[in-house]
Amino acid sequence: MLSKRSFLGLATAAGAAAFHGGRFTPARAEPGPYPVRPVRWVVPYAPGGATDLISRLVCQRLSERLGNTFVVENKPGAGSNIGTEAVINAPADGHTLLLISTANAINASFDKTIQFDFAKQIVPIAGLARIPLVLVVNNDLPVRNVADFIAYAKSHPSALSAASSGVGTSLHLSGELFKAMTGTEFVHVPYRGSAPALTDLMSGQVQLMFDNVTSSAELIRGGRIRALGVTTGARSGILPDVPPIGDTVTGYETSSFYGLGAPAGTPAEIVALLNREVGSALADPAIHRQLAQLGANPLAGNADEFATMLRGETARWRNIVDIATNASR
Repeated sequence: MLSKRSFLGLATAAGAAAFHGGRFTPARAEPGPYPVRPVRWVVPYAPGGATDLISRLVCQRLSERLGNTFVVENKPGAGSNIGTEAVINAPADGHTLLLISTANAINASFDKTIQFDFAKQIVPIAGLARIPLVLVVNNDLPVRNVADFIAYAKSHPSALSAASSGVGTSLHLSGELFKAMTGTEFVHVPYRGSAPALTDLMSGQVQLMFDNVTSSAELIRGGRIRALGVTTGARSGILPDVPPIGDTVTGYETSSFYGLGAPAGTPAEIVALLNREVGSALADPAIHRQLAQLGANPLAGNADEFATMLRGETARWRNIVDIATNASR
């Protein structure tokens, strides 16, 4: 193992060798001088939350490794479509990247107004992380587990309100899938993000919510809201005492995922370089620990594996959209 002094010496020598002509060109960047200018990492959501935290972790690593700045740029709106379209219309040179999320998989079938074909116009680069959702309820609701909740909901038809971060989000559709699979009813109340929804959940304005564990875990541990079950097949590392909903509702499973993409036509060597560097970042123990603190599980793999996963997620959410749509008729 290199000592700190040896490592710094090697880093200094590498930096000196790579600086020439007034411009820094990393020797290990196999496609040549990429990136030749700062890279825009577009997050199609407002600042804050898991999307920002994951993006900034990886951007810092890429900036250090590739000799130019990777800058997070928040472009929220239209269920992630504004940011996604901005990347689609950018030059395919690797200097504009997209934080891909569950919303992209959902919108392919849920949103009939989009003016682009995500599957054809964005090239997948790498998976980043998967995050479970958790079913949480107001503390005054007299239920302690998923079975209790189902029984209560059936005995109080349409008396419950479910918050979400917006129509067509994974939070909303996870609730709709739950309703369809359990024969329960509750009224959907969309909010502009998780934070105001959680505020109303704690005050009793709404009674339940499916939320990412990242934003709910602290409130759950502090006793502000009650967790009944996580939406993944395995328990969450930050909520180890909360069982999967699938233990009660056989076959139930959803989650949020994040990855990295670029405009179609981005050179394959740049895609390969970015995939390799993202994989290296996800394997770093320090970054791995920080992701774990968010309740996120790394999604490592090559670009083809991420593309296959993305197609599978798109098909799975199309099925959930169909189930939700048919159940509401």
